[in-house]
Amino acid sequence: MNDNSNARKGILFAALTALMWGFLAIVLKVTLTNLNPVEVTWFRFTSAFLILFLYLLLTDKASLKILINPPLLLILASCFLGLNYLGFISGIDHTTPAIAQIFIQTGPVLLAMSGFIFFKEKASHRQIVGLFLVFLGLIVFYRNQILAFTSDIAKYQNGVLLTLFGAVMWAGFAVLQKKLVANHHPMHLNLVLFGLPALGYTPFVNFKVLPDLSNLEWGLLLFLGLNTLLAYGSLAYAFKFLEANKVSVIITLNPILTFIAMAILGVFEVTWIMHENFTVISVFGALFVIAGAVLTILKSRNGQRNIISEKTK
Repeated sequence: MNDNSNARKGILFAALTALMWGFLAIVLKVTLTNLNPVEVTWFRFTSAFLILFLYLLLTDKASLKILINPPLLLILASCFLGLNYLGFISGIDHTTPAIAQIFIQTGPVLLAMSGFIFFKEKASHRQIVGLFLVFLGLIVFYRNQILAFTSDIAKYQNGVLLTLFGAVMWAGFAVLQKKLVANHHPMHLNLVLFGLPALGYTPFVNFKVLPDLSNLEWGLLLFLGLNTLLAYGSLAYAFKFLEANKVSVIITLNPILTFIAMAILGVFEVTWIMHENFTVISVFGALFVIAGAVLTILKSRNGQRNIISEKTK
């Protein structure tokens, strides 16, 4: 009964993360109108850290000790996460929310593949088919969407590469996070995961632009900070209660929310964000990526146990 209860908690936390990330790319694209990727990334980490720091200062002051002597793996995980954020938002800056959301899905796939590479898991036939669908879908989606960027193909290509870099960094973070939550409270880990990147990006922020931001832009930045806090807090708890492969399956579905939201914005012909250029082929390519990711991450009932999970117990 306890295992079932933990599984339900893990599913709910993973679903909340997917919901937060489903709208994240759209808001990031809008905030990039007057801010650069580094400034937005710095604000996300800084605001999330300050909120969490104040909360723990009032409720669990002893937890702040982790800031004095954080585990080496946690420092490495925070570096991966900081680079993931910058790679993803830079990819959005060069392309569109939906395009970045599709290519960032290679992160959860790489997380699943880490089991094959580092933990000697045996890939099932279904997972092999899933990997084939992912790569086929990425190729189809890439080649079709490049037609929408005929005026600046190099910018599109750079955006895809930056997003893929972010995906690799996320996979590295997730592997370490799964290990760390076995012995540390998720919120305590997030203090370092938010605080260290915030500190690292501070020298590159142009603080002179902040006073000129509108109330709407401040509202969007505040949303991004809360999104960071809620999404990664939920993700940490999801990894604590649920196997990494199952968490990855759930969060892999978040691009569907982005596609739906962008399609709705296109119907209403809003002018404050660039519309997506969806075609039947690009939609099929995106669906191949998502379906392939799910097949790759899922393990058969009779398959090997999740070695990532076992190594961290």
